[in-house]
Amino acid sequence: MNNPDLDEWFATQILVHEAALSRYLQRTWHSASEVPDLRQEVYVRVYEHAAKTRPDNPKAFLFASARNLIADRVRRERIVSIDYSQDLDALRVLVDEQTPERRLSARQELRRLAAALDQLSDDCRDVIWLRRIQGLSQREAARQLGMPEGTVESHMSRGLKALLKAVFQRDGTDPGNGVEGLGRESENE
Repeated sequence: MNNPDLDEWFATQILVHEAALSRYLQRTWHSASEVPDLRQEVYVRVYEHAAKTRPDNPKAFLFASARNLIADRVRRERIVSIDYSQDLDALRVLVDEQTPERRLSARQELRRLAAALDQLSDDCRDVIWLRRIQGLSQREAARQLGMPEGTVESHMSRGLKALLKAVFQRDGTDPGNGVEGLGRESENE
């Protein structure tokens, strides 16, 4: 399919994020040698979708496609062939089951994280989102937010400390307790 308009859109809206996409894939996939293949597969998915309908937010769509690809790959790796299912005991494969306790614990940690994120200052939350979720470098995040790199580093440090404290608190308090005003002291800077 030869579509110069689509090719130009792809080059200006998708390929410009190649470094961030590569960093994201390296962080989330267990085999660094497969990252170039994964990146190409993400590009194919995005290009084929854009040939039908262009996404409103190309960068967000690119990273959502990468997340979905990783999820698909993980699911595929977990599938056990029926031919081998009879030999599981012989292979001594351990099954890491999700117990109700582990699910509850994970939900509680997620609630604490959400509450803590809600309590962060807007700047701290934006910095953490760009650096940890979208995988931008400190320089890229500073440029996008229009602030000095040192300020980005300060917000990142303060925000992560507050999130760690809130998520991993062990005193049995309500998930929302102890997170009031997290990272807000920076608002006066």
